[in-house]
Amino acid sequence: MEFSHEPVLLKECIEGLNIRADGVYVDCTIGGAGHSVEILKRLGPEGLLIGIDQDREALEAAEAKLKKVDSKGNFITIHENFENIRRILEAQKIKWADGILIDLGVSSYQLDTDERGFKYLSDAPLDMRMNQDCEFTAKELVNTWSENDIARIIRDYGEEKWAARIAKFICKAREHYVIETTSQLVDIVKAAIPASARRERQHPAKRTFQAIRIAVNRELEVLESVLPKMLESLNSGGRLCVITFHSLEDRIVKQFIRDRSGRCKCPPGFPKCVCNAVRELKAITSKPIAPSEEELRRNHRARSAKLRIIEKI
Repeated sequence: MEFSHEPVLLKECIEGLNIRADGVYVDCTIGGAGHSVEILKRLGPEGLLIGIDQDREALEAAEAKLKKVDSKGNFITIHENFENIRRILEAQKIKWADGILIDLGVSSYQLDTDERGFKYLSDAPLDMRMNQDCEFTAKELVNTWSENDIARIIRDYGEEKWAARIAKFICKAREHYVIETTSQLVDIVKAAIPASARRERQHPAKRTFQAIRIAVNRELEVLESVLPKMLESLNSGGRLCVITFHSLEDRIVKQFIRDRSGRCKCPPGFPKCVCNAVRELKAITSKPIAPSEEELRRNHRARSAKLRIIEKI
């Protein structure tokens, strides 16, 4: 299958990055290179694009696309998790970037390639790894984690009210067989959720699969730890664009912006500020940007996307 990923909020991201022809820009999740191609088109001979992805197949496809746009060597691709952005920039002898983009969505290629095990609508090995070099898979999670830990991630990451019951059914099923495929897990989830609760429009296994995918790839943990590194990696006046796809991600980004925007954190009623809050950034977007109706008609997978943009002071 060709590696494709419809770039979400493309126009808004390109405008938000405020690209300079001689700047350094980092696409932390290059995927199908949709955003990166447009960044590269706007760079001059002194500019540089750094494309990062933990999916080797994504990187190979992205590099091929970027070479068609620019054969002068104004870009490099790196197989890595963007949580290591400081190390990545230091290895390239770069102190600061002028713009950083993080698109936290799962690529269409990953979703539509059955053997990657992200989908609950097809039978495939229970995998869900974004980085196939990692050993830990969804299969290992559901077969080895404790009932309490499985319930916790399904509740916290999937916001699933039947989390405890689903975890109980998973642990009961694995007493009799190894849970190896997506269809086996779907059947367990369906059995755990009462029939009356399965009449919702969305698939009953959607929240559970989301939760397990987030846990396997440490998505929220990485996002929370990397945002300060991203800010540190920006030049003064540099921009950070973050596209999130569910409330848990957006909440982390929103809280980070609040914490670093210089707001006093002292309890109400304090006669004098003692927290010494320092303003490190300004929010370019007071509210997250959502896809237009036109974009949603073109790409239904953009429906839950939100873009927040900040500028380093």
